[in-house]
Amino acid sequence: MLRTSAALLTLIAVPAAAQPVTPAEVSQIDQLVTSTLADTGVPAAEVAIVRDGKLVFNKAYGKANEGLAARPDQPYQIASNSKQFTAMALLLLRDEGKLSLDDHVAKFIPGITEGDKITIRELLSHESGLEDFWPQDYSFIDMEKPTTPQHIVDKWAKKPLDFQPGTRWQYSNTGYVVAGMIAEKVSGQPLLTYLHRKIFDPLGMASVRDQDDTNTPAFPAGYHRFALGPVRVAQQPGRGWLYAAGELSMTAADLAKWDIARMDRAFIPERDWVEQETPVLRTDGRTNGYGLGVYNRYERERHVIDHGGEAVGFLTQNTVYPDTRDAIIVFTNADFSGAADTLTSGIEKIVLDNPEPALTSEGNRLEDVRATYDALITGTPDRSKFTPNLNYYFNPTTLGDYRSSLAPLGEPTSITIDRDPLLRGGFVNRNYTIHYAGGKELSLVTYAEPGANGRWEQFMIMLK
Repeated sequence: MLRTSAALLTLIAVPAAAQPVTPAEVSQIDQLVTSTLADTGVPAAEVAIVRDGKLVFNKAYGKANEGLAARPDQPYQIASNSKQFTAMALLLLRDEGKLSLDDHVAKFIPGITEGDKITIRELLSHESGLEDFWPQDYSFIDMEKPTTPQHIVDKWAKKPLDFQPGTRWQYSNTGYVVAGMIAEKVSGQPLLTYLHRKIFDPLGMASVRDQDDTNTPAFPAGYHRFALGPVRVAQQPGRGWLYAAGELSMTAADLAKWDIARMDRAFIPERDWVEQETPVLRTDGRTNGYGLGVYNRYERERHVIDHGGEAVGFLTQNTVYPDTRDAIIVFTNADFSGAADTLTSGIEKIVLDNPEPALTSEGNRLEDVRATYDALITGTPDRSKFTPNLNYYFNPTTLGDYRSSLAPLGEPTSITIDRDPLLRGGFVNRNYTIHYAGGKELSLVTYAEPGANGRWEQFMIMLK
């Protein structure tokens, strides 16, 4: 297990115009990252933070490989975070008049199953029906040898479709391989060359390169862990497997430049940013929030445009908060833990304003909750602790049903609060989970008068 020392923490200077995070925030971030690395065994992390459209924090922690300390100028494999760049390449080629997102695949690439029905938009939104060539979280046997996009197409994109195009959503790296081949055909140059010319070079993203070229001792190594065994350097797959589905390596600071351009609707036509972020509807009118290479959704009560990435030995997370023009980028060189998500959510709490002010002064009232639960199970609640409305609710029928249905479950093993209290209708809302032996869980939704001894207005137990 890695215990990161102060000697392995490296900080890069931020632009003079930026408003940096406070020393207290830096200290909290340092503690969060170092403890997360120590707890999980992840060797290294690289973090960049954008606040109000400016890079204000960029720091590396731990060891990049067995002979190299982590530095913030080291490119990490960003894996599927590459997809938003592939998708934007297609949007830019559309702007150049070289294709339409509603063109069918067969117009450009022959031999793909039902290519006369699959559109480019369906490739980019994972609604094509093409079988994903890499659903596993490890490199399978074929990946020991180099490959080509055409080989991937021949082996996976000529199988029967998993579903008719547009009718379902299913993540498909194969679809992005086809999209990359289309981009190369209509642009007349390698995808990475086109991206450098149109995006990376103009934005000053100098660190960007093909991830296959970063599998040397000069760059961060990816790490595996099998169950709870030792942390080991991962064997990288043969060249060519990630291609347009995840071929990029870059620094967190360079990805932040892209995020800032997104916030500012800069450099690229605004309609392309908007179209990329707009969730694509299936034929039944539903969506899971995925647009063209990015998710558009609400997480932890915040509006986010985000995507994750997993390569062999690497996990990354890129999260943009468009409403406040903030971003958090987290790179890790391990594929065996949830450290990237843990760090993203933890840094949110440190550097971003709460979307809803927490009523922390109200407390969780766990002791009161347990006492009230126990009294209801015995049929002897203290009605002085209930408002008139709750006393009305707990009539003999209600009280009898609570007792007869909950008592057979036995004593709860624990009761936990689900989130911070919220104010609604003059009452404090708290939601809890009641845990029982055998893994059964029930939800408890409460409202109470403000204050430590406020009477219960609601105490409702239901299936989770």
